[in-house]
Amino acid sequence: MQPPDQASSNNSSAATAPPGVRQLEVPSRLRAAKKRIPAPVKALARATTRGYGVATSPLRTDPDFLIVGTKRGGTTSLWNALVAHPDVLAMFPATQEIKSPHYFDIHYDKGRAWYRSHFATRRQRERHERRTGRTAVTGEASPYYMFHPLAPERIAHDLPAVRVVMSLRNPVERIWSHYHERVAGRTETLSFKAALEAEQDRLSGEEERIRAEAPGYYSFHHDLSSYLARGRYAEHVRRVIEVIPAERLLILRAEDFYADSAGELRRLFAFLGISEHAVQAPHYNRLPRSSMPDDVRAQLEDYYRPHVAELEALLGRRMQWFD
Repeated sequence: MQPPDQASSNNSSAATAPPGVRQLEVPSRLRAAKKRIPAPVKALARATTRGYGVATSPLRTDPDFLIVGTKRGGTTSLWNALVAHPDVLAMFPATQEIKSPHYFDIHYDKGRAWYRSHFATRRQRERHERRTGRTAVTGEASPYYMFHPLAPERIAHDLPAVRVVMSLRNPVERIWSHYHERVAGRTETLSFKAALEAEQDRLSGEEERIRAEAPGYYSFHHDLSSYLARGRYAEHVRRVIEVIPAERLLILRAEDFYADSAGELRRLFAFLGISEHAVQAPHYNRLPRSSMPDDVRAQLEDYYRPHVAELEALLGRRMQWFD
């Protein structure tokens, strides 16, 4: 694909997002309080609690569910809606508001005891069941799990009973959001057009190196600069469905969640075997909307159209993104 032109980027490699743009955080008293704690104190607290978690890992359980992607596809909003459910236990320690330890993608070399250190103990689950009469579940969410070449196999091997959730989004909207997120995070200095032009070189050989040097090798560009590649969903979904049986896999559309969060959450709760419960589902990690030029949108839709068709054939359902 010839990366689409962007009017403001033709004569400059500088990022084109508005200066100082940041993800819009959903207000949190705990997050605000933690920002006032000195960094060395927070680092010591994290190390201490993780050491305790590892020491007690034989008493802890594996997660019941994973949200595996896609990046900028609503995974954080799904995750926060889930942890607001009274039968979903937060990761340990709850005060750290952990979304994922990134075990199956980045930290697989740290081992199962370290991974289990992030989850609830059997006693916590039993105490919850005695108190409420309902089963408790726990899980985590990393949008890199779906894209990482080794994560699906690792998940299937280590967690043979886990339930897996995907949230897919119109790939054109997803790539635009992904790029502006990276600009907001100050990890991308190129214009949108230049970033797409650089993607092939940035990713060249990285998947092979991840496989060859696993575990332990982390590729910055494979994780964060894979703009076009992340939207070629069929490639990544196929890897997942080859190792996760259909009855343990739920594939959602982010657009459905944004339009009817209550309805989609009912589907999700039923899939996880927990009761219906009314929870607020604000849109987390939202960025100020930046208008995509019409010609750029048209080029991206042309690029992704065959990939969406491949996904629809794979899943046997219409995604309705370009209708």
